[in-house]
Amino acid sequence: MLVEILTAVCLVLVLEGIFPFLNPEGYKRALRAMLEVDSERMRIVGLCSMIAGVVLLTLVR
Repeated sequence: MLVEILTAVCLVLVLEGIFPFLNPEGYKRALRAMLEVDSERMRIVGLCSMIAGVVLLTLVR
């Protein structure tokens, strides 16, 4: 189980690094735009993202 968790963490790091590597200026603009979003909306987006991830993981596995 530890190997699977570490693999998932490594994949997250790779995926998180793709956008700033390919388009650093676009990444900066996206981060600036995120600063303008209120915390409640950010929490809702985060929750939806987590739910979508769990559902997709369930479908894939």
